Amino acid sequence: MHLFKLCFSDFVKLVTSNNNNNSMLASVTCTAPVNIATIKYWGKRDENLILPLNSSLSGTLHQDDLKTTTTAVASESFEEDALWLNGKKEDVNSVRYQNVLKTIRSRATKLMDKKHFVHICSINNFPTAAGLASSASGYACLVYVLAQLYGVEGDVSSIARLGSGSACRSMFGGFVKWEMGTKADGSDSIAVQVAPESHWPDMNIIVLVVNDKKKETSSTDGMQRSAQTSAMMKERCATTVPERMVTIERAIQEHDFQTFGDITMKDSDDFHEVCATTDPPIYYLNDTSRYIMNLIHRYNKLAGSVRCAYTFDAGPNACIYLPQESVAEVLSLFLKHFPAGEGVQNYYRGTDEVFAKVNDYQPPKNMHTLYTPEVTFPNSLKYILHTRVGPGPRILSDSESLINLETGLPKVSQQ
Repeated sequence: MHLFKLCFSDFVKLVTSNNNNNSMLASVTCTAPVNIATIKYWGKRDENLILPLNSSLSGTLHQDDLKTTTTAVASESFEEDALWLNGKKEDVNSVRYQNVLKTIRSRATKLMDKKHFVHICSINNFPTAAGLASSASGYACLVYVLAQLYGVEGDVSSIARLGSGSACRSMFGGFVKWEMGTKADGSDSIAVQVAPESHWPDMNIIVLVVNDKKKETSSTDGMQRSAQTSAMMKERCATTVPERMVTIERAIQEHDFQTFGDITMKDSDDFHEVCATTDPPIYYLNDTSRYIMNLIHRYNKLAGSVRCAYTFDAGPNACIYLPQESVAEVLSLFLKHFPAGEGVQNYYRGTDEVFAKVNDYQPPKNMHTLYTPEVTFPNSLKYILHTRVGPGPRILSDSESLINLETGLPKVSQQ
């Protein structure tokens, strides 16, 4: 088991300022990644502690492309704890934020000898609440930065879990499992790294952003309804997921993409079937999502093997896992069926080198008809993001702080 260790003397930056009588005790800025589950977490056995009905597993996406950045500043002159998300002041007294703050402070080894409050500023470089795991990176970053600020030692993935269940998996890079645990207090419901980001360098990820708007049914509400009403939940949690967890972990260790891809797609399908059998039904996928699923199945069938695998979280956006050798072929396929709309800028978000290979790609004869569709769907995707498996949370320098250390307020304008 890998424990999450923190080295505070190396990271926490002490900052002082006499401007406006604002005495800063400490300031820390961090980033944290998005993770996309291949075995889905859906449903809780304890709503307050956020303890899952089943274990889950995910890949951590690279922070070069998707990340949350958070700064936390402690000061004796602040009148209250405060939180800003993407420039907008949020309610720091919400249950989940308070659970995180109280737990962090209960384990603190620093700053507790002086009366103070904290100001927290956080931004995402991708759409929030649109099915791209913003809550996972957001709470992971919040917990990581506060753990640094307060000198919390040992595993903190269980604290991230209190904010958003899947956030515990964003505390590590590479491939990560969230062990459901069995204890009533949740002490054994933690994240464990299955393999570091360096383990499978051949693994690529393509995100097809179908919709960047906030979803109608939140994950919290959706999984609560599914746990109460879906007839599929019992077998999924008792038998299906435990078997898949063992198999997909082995596939990761052995670089077995065929097995990895097959399980990833099946679990995504099962998850959305659970949602569909919820009362009333929940539908996160749309027509574009379903077209993507069908297109990938047709492609894999013609290829004679699983060369790429889709997964959809609680939203319409597709996350495609694929080996390096399939990248040009698969990207070419998507661009043929989903060309950029007129006037769209920055549609493909990847390297120029890869894009050049995509433009030059010529499909084999047995796939020719798949790459010359009779109907195309411009404007169906917002953009296509090409990324890879990446590292866990990182510490940034003081110069990258999101908070003005003279005023204690975010550098970006507030709403």
